[in-house]
Formats: sequence, structure tokens, C-alpha cells
Amino acid sequence: MSANTHAHHHGAQDHGAHGHGHGEEAPHGSLASYLTGFVLSVILTAIPFWLVMSDVIADKTVTALVIMAFAVVQIVVHMIFFLHMNFRAEGGWSMLAMIFTIIVVVITLTGSLWVMYHLNANMMPGHSMEQMIKDAP
Repeated sequence: MSANTHAHHHGAQDHGAHGHGHGEEAPHGSLASYLTGFVLSVILTAIPFWLVMSDVIADKTVTALVIMAFAVVQIVVHMIFFLHMNFRAEGGWSMLAMIFTIIVVVITLTGSLWVMYHLNANMMPGHSMEQMIKDAP
């Protein structure tokens, strides 16, 4: 193998290692985008914490819904700024992954609220053992 042929093959291998082979660059974040994501994440964590600790909203159901909305927005912020997901990357597979993520998040949030509600309803201090024994058949 001549030196030119070897250099040509070596150069093609380098191009393949650095490029994706299909002319599409993977999205990479800059320091500014990471800082933006970080600041948004801190804000989207601090506001719900403040809402709960200060009892800003009197109705607990509304507070829970507002916190869930902040959680969904924070998930989207993480997906965009940290995971670099968009609808153009990887031929639409990122969009499919985003839809799947949204479905899993909705199931997780709904299930968590359902479990917490039933734990609260079934373990209230008003339920005494004596009352439960009297109600038993």
C-alpha cells in the first residue's frame, strides 16, 4: 500500500470518526444555554417551594395543580437545554422520545397524586382503632 493510499484511507476514517456520516450535526449546548437552563431550573424549583411554604394559594388542590404545571415546564426545560432535544434532530426520533416522555410523566404525576391522596384520606388522625373495630362486622 502506498503512502498516499494509506493517508487517503486514514483521512476517510478520521472524517467518519468526527462526522456522523449523514451530514447532520448533533446538537451541542453552549455555556450560555447550560446557564440559561440552570437558571430556569432554579426558578422553576424555587417558585413552587415558595408557594407551599408561604401558603400563597389557600386551596390545596389548586396549589397541587400549579406545582404540577411547574414540574411539566421544568421537564421541558431540561429536555431542551440539557438533553438538546428538538424536532429536527435524529430524523424525528427525538420527537418520538419526547412524546413517550410526556406520556410517562403524566402517568407518574397522576399516579403519585392518586397515591398521596388516598394515603392522606386513609391515614387521617380522625380514624381511630376503636372506631374501626366498632365498624367491623
